[in-house]
Amino acid sequence: MYILKHFPEDFIVDEVSTIVPEPSGKFLYFRLKKRGLNTVDALKNIAVQLGVSMKRFSFAGLKDKNAVTSQVCSVDGICKETFERVSLENIKLEVLGFGDEPVHLGCLEGNLFRVVVRNLDVLPAINSRFRNLFGEQRFSEQNADVGRHLVKREFEFAARLLNVSSGRDLVGALRKYSRKRLLFFVHAYQSLLWNRAALLTSMDRLPVVGFGTVVDDEATKQVLAEEGVRSSDFVIRELPEVSAEGAVREVWVVAEQLKVGKLESDECFPSKNKVVLEFFLKKGCYATEFVRQNFQPHVNN
Repeated sequence: MYILKHFPEDFIVDEVSTIVPEPSGKFLYFRLKKRGLNTVDALKNIAVQLGVSMKRFSFAGLKDKNAVTSQVCSVDGICKETFERVSLENIKLEVLGFGDEPVHLGCLEGNLFRVVVRNLDVLPAINSRFRNLFGEQRFSEQNADVGRHLVKREFEFAARLLNVSSGRDLVGALRKYSRKRLLFFVHAYQSLLWNRAALLTSMDRLPVVGFGTVVDDEATKQVLAEEGVRSSDFVIRELPEVSAEGAVREVWVVAEQLKVGKLESDECFPSKNKVVLEFFLKKGCYATEFVRQNFQPHVNN
C-alpha cells in the first residue's frame, strides 16, 4: 500500500493565485507559507499575535495540515510595518502588496504539487487523466453523515453526531455551530452524492445537486433515489442559512505539467521504493485522488 504525507515535506502545495497586488489599498495581501498547520489555524495564530479578530483575514482555499503549503491571503486594516513583525514557528509571511478587495473563494487558478509517494514495490504507468472525485479530506469521519441528516431534517441525529445538547430546541442546538461549519457539512454530503454518481456515469459532466438543480442523468437519479432525497430538499427552511445551491462539475480532469521521477530506494521503508510526482491541478481538484487512482487503479476504473 502506497504512503502519502509521511513527512509534511512529502506533500508540497503552491497556490497559483489570480490576485494582482497594487501599491496601496484597504487590504494587505500576503503569501502564507506554513508547515504542519491548516490554513485556519495558521491565520488564528497570526491574529492572536497581532491582537486582532480572525474575521479580518480571508483566503481563496483551505490548505492541508499535513503538508508544506503556500497561498495568498489578505488582512484588513493592518499596516505593512506591523504585519512584518509577526514571528511564528512553522509560519513564514511575505507581504505582496495591497488591494481594494479581500482575497476570496475562487481567487486562484489552481495549485502546483510536488508529492513523494512512498512504500512502493514498482512504479505503475501514470495516467494524467483521472476521475475528478472529491478527496477523502472533504468528508473526514462524519461530515457527510451530518450533512445528510441536515438535508433530511433529521436534526436530532445531526445534533447527536455533533455532541451538542439538544433538548427541545434542536435547531438552536445546531446553531451553536457557525453557519460556515454547518454549510460545510451540507457541502460534504453534496460531494458524496456526486462521487457516487461519477463512478456510475460515462458522461463528461454531472450536477452537484442542490436546490434548483434539474437532474436529467440516470446516474444522479439513481443515487438520489437510493438516498431518498430530492434537489428541493437542499432548501432547509428550518435552517435557511445552510440551504445549498447546486453546481456542475467535470467528471474527468487532467494533471497538467506532469513530471514523474525515477523510482528510488525509500529511506523510510526498507526494501521499498519511492517516486516524486510534480503536476498542476485546476482549482477544486484533489491531488490525493490523482495519486490514489494511479496507485490503486482497480478502485475506480
